Amino acid sequence: MRSCSVRCLGSRGFHRMTYYDWGDPANPRVVVCVHGLTRNGRDFDFLAQALGADFRVICPDIVGRGSSDWLEAKGDYGYVQYAADMTALIARVTDSGERQVSWVGTSMGGLLGIVLAATPRNPIARLVVNDAGMLVPRAALERLALYVGKEPRFPDYDALEAHVRRVSAPFGPLTDEQWRHLTVHSAREHPDGTWTLRYDPAIAHAFSGDLADIDLSRYWNAVACPTLLLRGAASDILLPETAAAMTRCGPRPQLVEFPGIGHAPMLMCGEQVEVVREFLHAA
Repeated sequence: MRSCSVRCLGSRGFHRMTYYDWGDPANPRVVVCVHGLTRNGRDFDFLAQALGADFRVICPDIVGRGSSDWLEAKGDYGYVQYAADMTALIARVTDSGERQVSWVGTSMGGLLGIVLAATPRNPIARLVVNDAGMLVPRAALERLALYVGKEPRFPDYDALEAHVRRVSAPFGPLTDEQWRHLTVHSAREHPDGTWTLRYDPAIAHAFSGDLADIDLSRYWNAVACPTLLLRGAASDILLPETAAAMTRCGPRPQLVEFPGIGHAPMLMCGEQVEVVREFLHAA
């Protein structure tokens, strides 16, 4: 795995976006894996290791998360900026964007994938949407708004990991190693020895004001590439009726549900990794 970066343009100049590059850099079969709202590209380490023999796997830290820069203009945190950054990244890793890529997106990364895959002449050849849908209910957004951007501080690392396990319990029955992995790569230590999460609290800008359902059905109906839709069976982000409706329109994806998991499947365990691997190899 190589840690790299690309310069992207925002409203107040350039910022640096970190990405993790797995596999042979000369491999033309590129998979771009994009994380959820408060997460980072290291979430995909287990998936990238499983795919790295056959694909080049690119896992960015979306701006404001992980090792990427924080934006000076806090109002820029949103899908317009994220889409522009992903365009720069794809151009970097595919010879100016002339080759196609496969896209694996969890939650926010899945929504971003839908938007990009709906755009004319887009570079996405195959799309995996992990627990995100054409309708995101207001109730789920209100739940996220309760903790996103609050920047709690913890006296030590163990307290931070306990917090991550608590708020991320819907991820499902992860192993101790997997919980430690998720926490280590999303942890930030302050000079006074306290710990917090490694993202800019201003990413919560999108949750300011009155919240409403997010309806991306017009984008979903414009997606034409082969698509795999994953869902945690207890998810409150991708409701069962929304997932069922998505299989009847747009790209008419294969739907796979994982029992005992909410929002969102982390694509770390063998079963989840294999579902994604088989879909990508079907190309």
